[in-house]
Amino acid sequence: MKKQTILITLAVLTLTACSHRKGSYEASGVFEATEIIVSAQASGQIMQFDVTEGQNLAAFQTVGFIDTVQLHLKREQLLAGMKAAGSRAYNVSLQIASLKQQIAKQETELARFQNLQKANAATEKQVDDIEASIDILQKQLAAHTETLQKGNSSLSSEIDALQIQVAQIEDLIAKSIISTPISGTVLGKYTEQGELAAPGRALFKVADMNRMYLRAYITADQLTQMKLNQEVSIFTDFGKKGMREYKGVITWISDKAEFTPRTILTKNERANLVYAVKITVENDGYLKIGMYGEVRVEK
Repeated sequence: MKKQTILITLAVLTLTACSHRKGSYEASGVFEATEIIVSAQASGQIMQFDVTEGQNLAAFQTVGFIDTVQLHLKREQLLAGMKAAGSRAYNVSLQIASLKQQIAKQETELARFQNLQKANAATEKQVDDIEASIDILQKQLAAHTETLQKGNSSLSSEIDALQIQVAQIEDLIAKSIISTPISGTVLGKYTEQGELAAPGRALFKVADMNRMYLRAYITADQLTQMKLNQEVSIFTDFGKKGMREYKGVITWISDKAEFTPRTILTKNERANLVYAVKITVENDGYLKIGMYGEVRVEK
């Protein structure tokens, strides 16, 4: 009897020591990943679409494009319009050169007649007539210059408007190229080459499987043991292969409590309100979306 009592006592002490060394499960959760549904940004027939489910894609990798023939033709039309508008621009200095030459000639005559007037070889009326002629020519020069400048300004505005339209067409052409915004794995493919695309239509879904996160729920009591950037241990059951341990970092803690989700079991089943946390984990290739994980905080 004493021997059995000693054995039981030793077993309890051993279990207590192991539990103290390894810590305890604080919460369970489900592994998730950053998923992005890539949608079409232009309309037209999908001319090329090299995407397969399970394929690994690099960030900004081109996987296809939408027909852009009409967009290219429209761009060429606008560029031709810009060229035609530019050819109608006035060369102001050339157009007013004749008036400037007449004014210069009259100013020379004015100086000559003023000298003759001083020598009593010319009348005051002759000088006044030349001054009046110069005044008229200067007004004509100002009016003609203003007309030419307004014409050029109007053409410049027309060219600016065409340039904006060209930029819009080039933007649509760029958006006709199908690419992935992040590096990741293709989870779903929703269209095929040859089908028609429209802005907003889903093409495929990609997820970053390298950096996954476990969304778990903890009680208010457990919240006092956790903080941002804290390292925790996560254990995942792989069946016959046993439990696999991962190191994770708490990257987000909800600032609001919510009712316990039905699919989540917390350590304290009597707690109605829990806080959601996200724990970032580097994936070694074995973690999958939807797998369950247990969070353990070292004591």
